[in-house]
Amino acid sequence: MSTTANMALTKIAAERRHDQNQYLTFVLGRETFALGILGIKEILEYQAPTDVPMMPAFVRGVVNLRGMVVPVIDLCARFGRASAVVSKKTCIVIVETLHETESQVLGILVDAVNEVLEIPHTDIEPAPSFGSSVRTDFIQGMGKVREKFVVILDVDSVLSFDEMETLAVGLGASASH
Repeated sequence: MSTTANMALTKIAAERRHDQNQYLTFVLGRETFALGILGIKEILEYQAPTDVPMMPAFVRGVVNLRGMVVPVIDLCARFGRASAVVSKKTCIVIVETLHETESQVLGILVDAVNEVLEIPHTDIEPAPSFGSSVRTDFIQGMGKVREKFVVILDVDSVLSFDEMETLAVGLGASASH
């Protein structure tokens, strides 16, 4: 392989590592969360989703994304909190999740999008242990940013279809929004 090809491969590898350290930060309530940018497809200005009957409360409905039906998940409700209140800053973050071998495009409702930050691996701590009764499997890590912690979410775990389906059945699936 030529020196030029080696340099190009090194540059591509460095860019991939750089992307893996970049996170979109957003607000839910008064807390800041982050998602790796590699799974984010785009950010939409809030548009009221079309309601779909018989869905659990954390499914706000669906939006039309260039002809594709995209379910919108209220992340506050998904975390067992009160549903997000829509404001001027409310956005729908379009993400791609991987479930076994299939990818799925979903929208997540967030109160506001902050910024894209680079968080080096050295500034990311593992998810804390709260004991066996508290779930932390949806936390990829805790990023140290400006003397505070940002919860870095594992989007595939947070938006796991199997678990959301189980929750929907457990909630009676007829919970209204």
